[in-house]
Amino acid sequence: MPTLKTTTAKLTTVDPVWTRVREEAEAATRADTSLGGFLFTSVLNPSSFEEALCHRLAQRLGNADIGAELIVQGFEDALDADPDIGAAARADLLAVFDRDPACDRYIEPLLYFKGFQALQTYRMAHRLFKMGRKDFAYYLQSRSSMIFGTDLHPTSQIGRGIMIDHAHSIVIGATAVVEDNVSMLHSVTLGGTGKADGDRHPKVRHGCLIGAGASILGNIEIGHCSRVAAGSVVLHDVPPNRTVAGVPAKVVGYAGCDEPARRMDHSITVSEADKPA
Repeated sequence: MPTLKTTTAKLTTVDPVWTRVREEAEAATRADTSLGGFLFTSVLNPSSFEEALCHRLAQRLGNADIGAELIVQGFEDALDADPDIGAAARADLLAVFDRDPACDRYIEPLLYFKGFQALQTYRMAHRLFKMGRKDFAYYLQSRSSMIFGTDLHPTSQIGRGIMIDHAHSIVIGATAVVEDNVSMLHSVTLGGTGKADGDRHPKVRHGCLIGAGASILGNIEIGHCSRVAAGSVVLHDVPPNRTVAGVPAKVVGYAGCDEPARRMDHSITVSEADKPA
């Protein structure tokens, strides 16, 4: 008869995200046997979600300068120092599945979506930078920029449950902060306004939605659960639960819902009742 100790041990190994990914890989292999080798190497052979993540990223990032095996070793070092990277990656994967209508399976961000992959590369580089491996972190940033078309500085602070859709031309500066459960589209810039040192990049609070092509510049704050319309240039603080639009951006109404990052509603309809006082 199982004891409390053995039952608890089994419970601690339950990983529904990883189980779902493996089931989808098996189904994909049955549907198209020509992908069997790729899916076996990427998903079915690894023993954990973290191992699969490390190997998939290394496959994308490795080259003649630093091979995939060395990148895997670096990622394993990062995970040993901060096991929470795996939990954050799972939260990001679930965010993509929840918010991206083009995502039908858990396996898709892990294998194919460059926004998810760039974000997980950042997470590894961020930890390695903290461990004193500054040049390895910068190398990963450079390779990620080349492969995924994004530039996420390893010293920036990015929370979990992040969805970066399409991801092309995303720039997040060194002192930027992106809190939990934020969604952003392609060509978003969280940048500075000049050559000033120190804390010089935006702070995006939890639950925000940032539209395609938006530029948020300077050490300013985007209040929680606010929306930044596509193509806007934001140069000043944005209050919580507001929508801003334009060049330069101005408040045009309330955010329209409690969780803009999850709703992913970019439409702007401002009624007199919605206008801030």
